[in-house]
Amino acid sequence: MAAERIAHKDLPEPRYEHGADDYVFVELDREMSFDANFRSMAITQEIAERDLAGVEEICPGNASYLIRFDPEELAPDELVERLKSVAAETDITEYRWETRVIDFPVLYADEWTHETVMNFRENHQDPEATDLEYSARINGFDSAEAFIDAHSGAPHLVTMMGFVPGLPFCFQMVPRDRQIEVPKYVEPRTNTPSRAVGYGGAFTAVYPVQGAGGYQLYGRTPIEVLDVDQRLPDFAESIVFPQPGDVLNFRRIDREEYDAIREEVEAGSYEYPIKETDFAPEDFFEAPDEYNEKLLEGLYA
Repeated sequence: MAAERIAHKDLPEPRYEHGADDYVFVELDREMSFDANFRSMAITQEIAERDLAGVEEICPGNASYLIRFDPEELAPDELVERLKSVAAETDITEYRWETRVIDFPVLYADEWTHETVMNFRENHQDPEATDLEYSARINGFDSAEAFIDAHSGAPHLVTMMGFVPGLPFCFQMVPRDRQIEVPKYVEPRTNTPSRAVGYGGAFTAVYPVQGAGGYQLYGRTPIEVLDVDQRLPDFAESIVFPQPGDVLNFRRIDREEYDAIREEVEAGSYEYPIKETDFAPEDFFEAPDEYNEKLLEGLYA
């Protein structure tokens, strides 16, 4: 049998919009695709490497990007022309980036998110089912266990950071016909545990702190995505750990391993298992499952 591949998506012409006096927003597509996201990352990395005078902040998104600039140093229309020039010279078929493949342990159906799920059933599409059961049913899985196997069965790419500091949006690295899709709650919750692993649309997200939320809840991770005190070694350079372009491997664990990892995290001694490598989009498009296996090789050595 021929290996399954991911077809390229034809993207529309980018849309450039001014935001007040010091922002330019660029929409590459109205829907998420690997092509749009890879192009967003490629363009924003190229902008960063060119160190354009007047550009103060670069924010890549799922299928767009945002630039903050100093209008006294760089005219808005001139910036748009420079962005168009960068885009014209960017070809994702030749693009590669340095990435981190990161072990991301998850205790699925944990007691904390389960309690939250049950406390907010009136906010949900199906008050008679848990979030895992509902998500399994609408995606055609026979059970919550089979759904968990699918969610943890292929790594996820961090496509953008946002909503609150430290929250990664992650798109599973599988062909479109295998993408999990679920709606958000009908009405948002007023509470979500920190480190909860949720899902909305086609994205996994990890809640960095306790607060409101509307994604379906599947489990909880013992590790942090945000460390404002930078106590953990892997937060030495930033209070936020995940970065766009990282690959997270959501690995199912039991309560014993959860507690053991959490103890190390709270002691400030936990170090994240990481494999550094190059990400080659064209190799991924050609044979995603085989490429994912190669990415994970050596991560748990």
